[in-house]
Amino acid sequence: MPTELQYNQDIFETEPEFSIKKVVKSFFETILNIFKYWKLILLFVAAGSILGIAYSFIKSKTYTAKLTFVVEDAKSSGSLSSLAGQLGLDIGGLSGGGTGLIAGDNVLELLKSPNFIKKTLLTLYSDSTDNGITLADQYANTYHLKDAWKNNKYVNKDINFYATKNKISRIEDSLLQIIINKITEKELSITKPDKKLTIFEMDVTMRDEKLTQLFCERLLTITTDFYVDTKVSRLKRNVERLQKRADSITHLLNRQTYASTSENEKLIDLNPAYSTTGVTAEITARDKMVLSTIYAEVEKNLEINKTALIQETPTVQIIDHPELPLQVNKVKKSMGILEGAFAGFAISFLWLIIFKKDR
Repeated sequence: MPTELQYNQDIFETEPEFSIKKVVKSFFETILNIFKYWKLILLFVAAGSILGIAYSFIKSKTYTAKLTFVVEDAKSSGSLSSLAGQLGLDIGGLSGGGTGLIAGDNVLELLKSPNFIKKTLLTLYSDSTDNGITLADQYANTYHLKDAWKNNKYVNKDINFYATKNKISRIEDSLLQIIINKITEKELSITKPDKKLTIFEMDVTMRDEKLTQLFCERLLTITTDFYVDTKVSRLKRNVERLQKRADSITHLLNRQTYASTSENEKLIDLNPAYSTTGVTAEITARDKMVLSTIYAEVEKNLEINKTALIQETPTVQIIDHPELPLQVNKVKKSMGILEGAFAGFAISFLWLIIFKKDR
């Protein structure tokens, strides 16, 4: 049995003093022991280099289309709002401004919308409409998806996304969603380089050069058309409605002018015995004056709404187009060798530390 003195010594026994010198020494000793297996390390490095250069040959080259554009979210100026207020109109209410439903930064999310990507994919790949090949068809051919779908037991048929179809089938829609998800997650990037500015950058990376360019440009066109229409749809309806009313009143005013002139001509040969003969001319002149007043007000409101439409219409201006030839992304053979060699060295180093530690 341990004595009381031994028990007390165990209680007050301290850990060995930590020494940086010992740690550094132990580290270098481990490194030197690992390099004793230099032949094994060279074997890993050589294997990694071979795999790296093989990967550079196997890896399919891709193309990147870069498109930069600016969104100017035009708003009603103070002078325009003041003028509209004096005339009893609210420009903000007419345009739907102030709701914040469609703001400039929302373009980032709109460009990633599956609905707009789907509409883009279902546009024609070629200007010729004879074959009806869509961007989705070309994408599936480029990535060899159609062959995989044909050999799949759940699909087991040729898939074509024709733009002329009124409605695609359920299975085609499901496969199209797979393409959309892949594009959204890996091949489409929307960024705003400077948060203080309204300049956006869209990058699309695919294996087909023409497909990459067309998809990038058409996606922006489809999205911005929706964006602009949403911003000014109410004002457009107001302008169209007022324009129809102005045209109708113009037609009536022209007829009334001819009628008034005809009645005034009758007054030249008026018989004083018939005092009521001039009443028709007076009524005609009064109707003409009323129509003229209404026409003036309608025209005034129409011009105000047209000005507001111009002020509220956002401008989406492309700065840089993705022009051919596009940027080519391909693993260089030299980089493949270096990266493979480094990976082989790292793997051999870790393997020796873990499995050869005891030795």
